[in-house]
Amino acid sequence: MQDVIRATGLVKHYGDVTALDGLDLSVPGGQVLALLGPNGAGKTTAVRILTTLLEPDEGSVEVAGVDVLADPREVRRRIGLSGQYAAVDEHLSGFENLDLIGRLYRMGRHRARERARELLERFDLVEAADRPVKTYSGGMRRRLDLAGALVATPTVLFLDEPTTGLDPRSRSDMWEVIRELVNGGTTLLLTTQYMEEADLLADDIVVIDHGRAIARGTADRLKQQVGGERIELIAEVATDIPVVHELLSRHAVDEVRVDDHRRMLTAAVTGGTVDLRKVLSDVENRGIALSDAGLRRPTLDDVFLTLTGRSTADPTTDDTPTDQPEPRQKETVR
Repeated sequence: MQDVIRATGLVKHYGDVTALDGLDLSVPGGQVLALLGPNGAGKTTAVRILTTLLEPDEGSVEVAGVDVLADPREVRRRIGLSGQYAAVDEHLSGFENLDLIGRLYRMGRHRARERARELLERFDLVEAADRPVKTYSGGMRRRLDLAGALVATPTVLFLDEPTTGLDPRSRSDMWEVIRELVNGGTTLLLTTQYMEEADLLADDIVVIDHGRAIARGTADRLKQQVGGERIELIAEVATDIPVVHELLSRHAVDEVRVDDHRRMLTAAVTGGTVDLRKVLSDVENRGIALSDAGLRRPTLDDVFLTLTGRSTADPTTDDTPTDQPEPRQKETVR
């Protein structure tokens, strides 16, 4: 299958900070690629380059058959972008926001209005269509922002942390919309720190850290790389955590992870239920009470932590160094 997005050897520096360090990416037509990485890994910088908002210091980029550096205007005609924060005018109504975007795409008055109504219905915003966006909830703003990215019916869509800050219900609704788009043939590059989101939506996943791709594959393949099963124990009282740690370490194949707040200890094992029975027997013999105990398969969270050594629980932030100025944007991409 032909690649609709292809980037080779992307390098970007912000002063002494290297945001991208030879990043390679490729996305076949009609598929979803998820970019995973800790804060500062280079995800947003990569999206900015792919969507013409930022020029790389080195490397080549092609999107929808067009060289991004040679003809950025033509690339903009073919793509849609929804960033980390909803780019909507809160003083206009939902309808006026979408109508304005259609006019900017020179769709003509009639078609712009028609397309705005179509999208308002598709994103369940009809009842709020004529209200100022400043009265919208966070989830409604995110839906309107995604609708704005679809006004020109792009063949390639970039979503940078599309469900950040949404409640579980709104996040689930957004996932349904994204699945619908992909089923319709849209090629999608998605950045996220929600492991469940990547697991559910992505055909392929690239884990990046320090501006480089450190792993690529399907969710199942990446989990197989980590290997084994995990024993999870929750101590009833915090003072027992050191002893539980000692007992679990006897059977673990790597370092035991401890979440002091939840009193949870997790470790990879090779013996599955056999190891679990041994650990529970050891714990019982020491007279320690557990609130919960179980055995589970590795998750993408385990993959992420194993590969990067960092947690995914931190709040999402832009990976552009805070002491560097924002790149000047010549045009806004929807």
